[in-house]
Amino acid sequence: MVQLTRIYTKSGDKGKTALGNGTRVAKNNIRVAAYGTVDETNAVIGVARLHANGETDAMLARIQNDLFDLGADLCTPGNGVDDDPERPALRITADQVERLEREIDAVNAGLDPLTSFVLPGGSPLSAQLHMVRTVSRRAERLIVELAGIEDINPECVRYINRLSDHMFVLARHANEGGKADVLWKPGLTRDL
Repeated sequence: MVQLTRIYTKSGDKGKTALGNGTRVAKNNIRVAAYGTVDETNAVIGVARLHANGETDAMLARIQNDLFDLGADLCTPGNGVDDDPERPALRITADQVERLEREIDAVNAGLDPLTSFVLPGGSPLSAQLHMVRTVSRRAERLIVELAGIEDINPECVRYINRLSDHMFVLARHANEGGKADVLWKPGLTRDL
């Protein structure tokens, strides 16, 4: 259990922060950028939840919790294979990825078929979920960059990749099951 007795520690005043294993790195380190952008994704979901209810809100709440797990995983160097069995790091699991896949499939089954690319917009919830989708894609790019230079848990990449797909189908669901999607019209303004 986490217990915070002081909010500021002054330990980062020189531009360094501690990773989950205690190693101190620069605050602009790619690992810090990756889990920081996961945190940003979580915050944008918090705004989206202001417009959500029912099962959509429940899915978003589960995802917010997962994103803290993902941040903890990315904050702790290693891929999980060599974790200390006495004090294993919190890692994203295949089960969490598979839950996202089941939810994507269930939501997508109720959507109108796509006839064009979808522009962000429609309902307030849909617009906000598209914002989540794009922020999560930025997090994915940073996580993939990190994975190119250090060992990380491969489930991190799988999870964040599924998350943007999840946000896409939820955004369409929030637009009356796709009926109120804002569709791209190629070349619409070329002759104006």
